[in-house]
Amino acid sequence: MSDGNSYQGKCFCGSVKLSFSGMPEMMAYCHCDSCRHWAASPVSAFTLWKPDSVQITSGSESIGTYSKTPQSHRKWCTQCGGHLFTEHPEMGLTDVPAAMINGLSFKPAIHVNYQEAVLPLKDGLPKFKDLPKQAGGSGEELSE
Repeated sequence: MSDGNSYQGKCFCGSVKLSFSGMPEMMAYCHCDSCRHWAASPVSAFTLWKPDSVQITSGSESIGTYSKTPQSHRKWCTQCGGHLFTEHPEMGLTDVPAAMINGLSFKPAIHVNYQEAVLPLKDGLPKFKDLPKQAGGSGEELSE
């Protein structure tokens, strides 16, 4: 999945640095309670990458992990608390907050878990009650 694109990212203090190659598999917004709390935001803008497209280039010794569920291994910098990424082993994808990636033009395709939205967004994008069918959800779309 290399199309010549490469990007850089880092935690809040710069102790942990990441590089990204190619393009994300998906860019979207999540409205679930878990993502909102983790992001400390009313909505989470995320990108999904194949794990081999995400490389830790420095600071791996400063990465902490928290797993609220077996489906999500959230990673953060132990020096500053800055969020880095979330591994989703069952999906075979790595979730990286869009704001972490320098120079990436964020172009979301969908909203997921919109039934939990606390900040409705009227942007014309599909809004899934939970997840699309191919991602294991109901595939049910909600109106804006």
